[in-house]
Amino acid sequence: MQGAGHRVAITGYGVVAPCGIGKDQFWNGLIGPGFSGARSIEVQDWDPLPYFDNPKDARRSDRCEQFALAAAHEALTQSGELPYDKPRIGTIFGTGIGGLRTLEENVITRVEKGERRVSPFLVPMMMSNASGAAISMRYGFQGPAETICTACAAATHAIGNAARLVAWGRCDAVITGGAESAATITALAGFSNMTALSTTLVSKPFDATRDGFIMGEGSAVFVLERLDLALQRGAMIIAEIVGAASNADAHHITAPSPGGVGAARCMNLALEDAGLQPSDIKQINAHGTSTPLNDQAEAQAIETVFGQHTVPVVSVKGVTGHPLGAAGALEAAAVLLSMEKRLIPPTAGTQSISDDMNIDVVVGSPRAWEPGPTISNNFGFGGHNGSVIIAPYK
Repeated sequence: MQGAGHRVAITGYGVVAPCGIGKDQFWNGLIGPGFSGARSIEVQDWDPLPYFDNPKDARRSDRCEQFALAAAHEALTQSGELPYDKPRIGTIFGTGIGGLRTLEENVITRVEKGERRVSPFLVPMMMSNASGAAISMRYGFQGPAETICTACAAATHAIGNAARLVAWGRCDAVITGGAESAATITALAGFSNMTALSTTLVSKPFDATRDGFIMGEGSAVFVLERLDLALQRGAMIIAEIVGAASNADAHHITAPSPGGVGAARCMNLALEDAGLQPSDIKQINAHGTSTPLNDQAEAQAIETVFGQHTVPVVSVKGVTGHPLGAAGALEAAAVLLSMEKRLIPPTAGTQSISDDMNIDVVVGSPRAWEPGPTISNNFGFGGHNGSVIIAPYK
């Protein structure tokens, strides 16, 4: 983050996703065949108990919060103990919806059994800030504890804001990321009736026959630290956050601005923040939802900023589904793994790129690359745009 003062290191991260729990399994999923055949893809055989002291505490946490605590455990285990004063450690988290499962379950309970059977834990379980608050309370982090709720751009915005707190010297470390688990019957009906979900039950970003997304869920959590302090304590530096940006289309509640104008501006702002040129970017992790309008607008934005067929582009939603507010977190984790493995995972489910898209989408099999600065994009209902740039540590 150019001129901000401190370099921002990533020293740990953790993942819970439908295609794999933990970083290793997540990578195996990313290079796998993808998912199809249902309106949503969920984490199979999920057991929250290893991440809680007792079953009672697990039952009093929405599935979204359970994912966040599990991912945070992996991230903080990797980073090691943070030797900073607790008020100097923040928690900036993202979600699009929060505890919708708990809310829907309790609405059904109230209708069928009456008000007195509604859980007294409904409010703290359903509130959007529950996941970030749970991480803060579990580890005693007393710095800024805030939740960003900007639909599908939420986790990317959270990572960008967390990085700024570190770069500006307001915090020595910030725990950030996102979590979501919102594929309830009612939510799926709503997305389906607005024609956002795939009728063919296949996620195929940028494909000529794309017709909507498959709902996903999951969480990814990152430990961001001042680079100089992380080096002093001997932490492993995984990568750096070098730039981030946020803006608004101010166009339509669900549709992107025509031509991807807002998305292009957001990417340019992130490049400016990082002090980089478009030619410095070596990979684009796209929002790539598999909806007709989003993919077209994003492809146009990429062409506007980077030119035609210049930078490898991937969307991982063919294996993760679309996890709404957690999308940016899971995709940032995919970027880190791509750098570690020196491979760009393929865009699962995609076979034939739409003729009107002049971008280099990685399909079929992983592509070898020399890791370099990578931009990750996410765009949300409400016209929210977010981009974050991650670079290998040098």
